[in-house]
Amino acid sequence: MEILIIIIGFLLLILGLVGCFLPVIPGPPLSFAAILLLHFTGYANDGEGYSPSILIVLGILAIGILIIDMLIPIYGAKRTGSTRAGIVGSSIGIIAGLIFAGATGGISIIAGPFIGAVVGEMVSGRASKDALRAGIGTFLGFLAGTLSKVIVSVIITIFFVLGLF
Repeated sequence: MEILIIIIGFLLLILGLVGCFLPVIPGPPLSFAAILLLHFTGYANDGEGYSPSILIVLGILAIGILIIDMLIPIYGAKRTGSTRAGIVGSSIGIIAGLIFAGATGGISIIAGPFIGAVVGEMVSGRASKDALRAGIGTFLGFLAGTLSKVIVSVIITIFFVLGLF
């Protein structure tokens, strides 16, 4: 049974890391679920589990980063002068990027928000230069959010692995 719990935990961690790149999968909370699994089954830290403070901090990080991840791209877009059309275009680009991820080797996941923001701005009548600036801001916001989620998921993974020993 112990092996099964550990395997499920690692699957949650892997899915959590994948979710850092795919907006439809809540990456850090899935990674945190692995910690909770180990804790509540008694396999963490030789049966002692994690301290309440560790669980609270990791839980706040996992949920907090999701909220921050929603705000970072909007901040990046607004900071570079994007309009509502650019933000909507970026959202459509994220969805299109997910749809074409298999065919593009995942590049569309990164390029989708940028292309969507630029197209959205241009459709709304913005000049190419302004549309490009908005696309760059949206892209940088997307990258910052993704990197933040990866960092939190890696921290949670480290605690999971340390809890096994």
